[in-house]
Amino acid sequence: MKLGEALVKGSIITRDQLKQALERQVIFGGRVGTNIVEMGMVKEEEMLSFLGKFFKVPPVKISDLNAIDSEVIASISAELADHYKVLPFRRDRNRLHVAMLNAKDIASVDALRFRTGIDIVPYAITELRLFYCLDKYYGIKRDLRYISVFGSEADQETTPPEDSKQQLLKVKEQFVNVCEKEEVIGILLNETKAMASRAAVFLMKGNVITGWKSRGIAIDAFEVPIGEQSVFSDVLTRKTYYRGPLLRIPGNSLLIERLSGAPQDCCTIPITIRDKIIGMLYVDNGNRAVLDAGVGFVNNLVAMAAISFEIIIMKKKLFDL
Repeated sequence: MKLGEALVKGSIITRDQLKQALERQVIFGGRVGTNIVEMGMVKEEEMLSFLGKFFKVPPVKISDLNAIDSEVIASISAELADHYKVLPFRRDRNRLHVAMLNAKDIASVDALRFRTGIDIVPYAITELRLFYCLDKYYGIKRDLRYISVFGSEADQETTPPEDSKQQLLKVKEQFVNVCEKEEVIGILLNETKAMASRAAVFLMKGNVITGWKSRGIAIDAFEVPIGEQSVFSDVLTRKTYYRGPLLRIPGNSLLIERLSGAPQDCCTIPITIRDKIIGMLYVDNGNRAVLDAGVGFVNNLVAMAAISFEIIIMKKKLFDL
């Protein structure tokens, strides 16, 4: 039985959700489980637990992968790790605990046992987590498609230094003192300059996504149908940000045209008021460069902008009484 069917049978996802994930897989690639996690249907921990049952091996604990000893990593060469899609994470005596993309692959387990001379204990791991760790510990670069991790802890900001806190306080004061929606967008676009050379705010209008204001991107007369698969529709479906390459699919063609190419690293974040997405902030650092900061910083800006919008709305209601 394939993983998708097993997830449906186990009541982890519905058949309709599986259909959506398979449709997304055709466009974005990756394993079906990867797409299911990215779409927010299942959390990674839940997928790991299910993979353990599916492969009949223990699921790897994410905490065990945060700081793997260099001697353990050296137990398997980068070439073998890449070839067999495995990650050694713990060793005790003559046993090597290894996370494997396909933990059912007995031939790979036997081959690794023969090449290393150590007994191999296989564990289940998600595709996204494995490729992230292979990049982190072996320097095996991920395909750009696998950098689109939603809500990954790798994208979260650490505690900001004192000067950053002061700067953040100044930004908050700006948002509090605005009177018009255009001022909010102006602050948002201006404050993203530190990490992105281009930025744009898009609005939801009926069944289309339209351009509102931008910096470094021409978005006049910009319209994309909400139902068409694009960098915007994925954010709308999952109600969380997307970070990764701007994929060359039909729904992104107009944006790619305006950008004169497809950036290898971009970020689209929903602007949400009372659980309703009213717009999205798009940022990138050019077509060949990556963004200069984690998603956490921009998320904070967008959250402040959303609150500022609400303040303006409440002020208007107050004066209309």
